[in-house]
Amino acid sequence: MKKEIKRTIPYLLMLVIGFNTHNFAMSDNIPSKIAVVDVNTVLSKSVQFMALKKEQENKKDQLEKWISKAKTDVEKQTTDEEKMKLAKKYDEELLKKQKVIQEDYTNKLRNIDKSISAVLAQEAKNKGYDIVLPKSTVLYGGDDITASITKLVK
Repeated sequence: MKKEIKRTIPYLLMLVIGFNTHNFAMSDNIPSKIAVVDVNTVLSKSVQFMALKKEQENKKDQLEKWISKAKTDVEKQTTDEEKMKLAKKYDEELLKKQKVIQEDYTNKLRNIDKSISAVLAQEAKNKGYDIVLPKSTVLYGGDDITASITKLVK
């Protein structure tokens, strides 16, 4: 019987301590200042993002012209064998071009994201915010700092 009591005492102590301590995350002693940002608005006003979007449209137009030229070249071939050989060559080129365009877009978008995130973090720090969330994920509350971020983002 004494062994059972000795085994249960540590468990009871942990239980009592658990009930008497406050959860740090639920504590009212630490106020959090929360801000929200409409990411789509910031992006739509970003000069960098708009330039990237325009660049992508130009690349798309160039690629469509290239595809049209490739189709014309394939149709000019006299035999089916020549057509298939040339079509295969153009297909491989197309895949390479698409990959390069996608990688370039991804890298530039990543850099824009880093730039905007840095501006956002600095502004949040300057204004004393502990947490900044996308406006689309918040149902209620938080100070909307979209306008100030939009002015700072170039």
